[in-house]
Amino acid sequence: MVPKLALGALMLLAGLFTSAGARAAELLMFDDPGCMWCRRWNAEIGPSYPRTRAGQRAPLRRVPIRDQARAGVALARPVHITPTFVLVADGQEVGRIDGYAGRDFFYPMLEELLRRIPPPQPQLGPPLQRSAVCASETCRP
Repeated sequence: MVPKLALGALMLLAGLFTSAGARAAELLMFDDPGCMWCRRWNAEIGPSYPRTRAGQRAPLRRVPIRDQARAGVALARPVHITPTFVLVADGQEVGRIDGYAGRDFFYPMLEELLRRIPPPQPQLGPPLQRSAVCASETCRP
């Protein structure tokens, strides 16, 4: 009984870590303190971005360009200019926007990148867990 209980506890923990480890989409902004186009983006879009539909779906995370190796995501290629906006889903680069040409261009380009990832599915409640006592496929939770 104890080994089955221990196995069940491990399976539950593994399920929790797996679902917690899946990362949602995020928008990385690789910037530099001396970048005038970064300052322009900060002035024109930065304050309102978190309240937009795109900002809700892909929250912004700023990364200094010199720290791109420590960003914790798999980039398709190194970032060479600032600002560069990289859309990431589950730790993988989906696409990027190199530079900033103004609000009229930024949002349509970002929407095009967002279309490459599936929309988030609504969570109806916690997933059902199989009992540790009943490990066969014929058991029902």
